[in-house]
Amino acid sequence: MSYYAHATAVIDEGCLIGEGTKIWHFSHIMPGSTIGRDCNIGQNVVISPQVVLGNNVKVQNNVSVYTGVTCEDDVFIGPSVVFTNVFNPRSAITRKDQYRKTVVRKGASIGANATIVCGYEIGEYAFIGAGAVITKPVPAYALVAGNPGRQTGWMSEYGHKLKFDESGIAFCQESGEKYLLQHNKVRKEK
Repeated sequence: MSYYAHATAVIDEGCLIGEGTKIWHFSHIMPGSTIGRDCNIGQNVVISPQVVLGNNVKVQNNVSVYTGVTCEDDVFIGPSVVFTNVFNPRSAITRKDQYRKTVVRKGASIGANATIVCGYEIGEYAFIGAGAVITKPVPAYALVAGNPGRQTGWMSEYGHKLKFDESGIAFCQESGEKYLLQHNKVRKEK
């Protein structure tokens, strides 16, 4: 076994788990799911069938990642984040053929207790504040907070708020990397 699983974790047959990944207490990894290298799956986490987690994904305690969710590399999912996969659930009506896909792009961070309504994309390096409710697509590098989630700014790849000047240029306070804001889209200058 090239990954670590705590004795209380349940790892079903038919899932793929990458080298160096750690799976902690009372977590359940279901068949058909894929977890990349060097991930950390916290306590009491469920990874449902057909979920794909890239490399170096951090899933904190008490998160259920349901069928239809794909997270690219370096995604952070805070404690008690909620993903949905059916837009209009009813107990008496089966809608397993109506799961909506949710994609979380590379480097995005989702704060504690956020709710991600299914069917949307969270752009690369987006930053979802704690408790936010996401009800529409989130652009790359966007900072989103509140219920419903509203964009309140832009974030660097290091997780710092970007302050753009009148010409649409900002620098990350930690890395010094340059970012450009044009037509309401941010990109890192190479």
